[in-house]
Amino acid sequence: MEKRYYAHETAIIDEGSEIGDGTKIWHFSHIAKGAKIGKNCKLGQNVYIAPGVVIGDNVKIQNNVSLYEGAVLEDDVFCGPSSVFTNIFNPRSGYPRNSPEFFRKTLMKTGASVGANATIVCGVTLGSHSFVGAGSVVTRNVPDHCLVYGNPARAKGWMCECGEKLEIKNDKATCAACQRKYNKSGNLVERIK
Repeated sequence: MEKRYYAHETAIIDEGSEIGDGTKIWHFSHIAKGAKIGKNCKLGQNVYIAPGVVIGDNVKIQNNVSLYEGAVLEDDVFCGPSSVFTNIFNPRSGYPRNSPEFFRKTLMKTGASVGANATIVCGVTLGSHSFVGAGSVVTRNVPDHCLVYGNPARAKGWMCECGEKLEIKNDKATCAACQRKYNKSGNLVERIK
């Protein structure tokens, strides 16, 4: 069967991995057996995708990112260069925790973005269209559309689906770039359909 994705000649694609049509995998990347990658994804240089990782469609993973078992990335997710994802909360070399019962799931919902060199501690959910600033350390869940940064990452604002920061006034916002409209209620921002 003809492969319908591109993999650079230096990439290692294990038999038993699933890769969607139109996906591009660049230099020195490794896709392990049991990994599932959707359509039209772009994986940069030196990316590792472990067994059991699930990646949706149109996901962009920049250079030097490793995703370990327990990571789930929905559609349209962005992972900046050298962003770090863990899967074991309390690792010890002398007391190995390398079996699935020790892995904590990390979920990036549709449209979420993680900036360069950010660290995502396992067991958290990054809400849809949330945005993690470069160099941040995320230790807890991030709501939909929320902008977080710092160490530890804290909420600093709200983001539009298009990636522009929203200015919320009287619990309402219109994106200056794309004109999408939003309502805010407590710690939730929702797009008005």
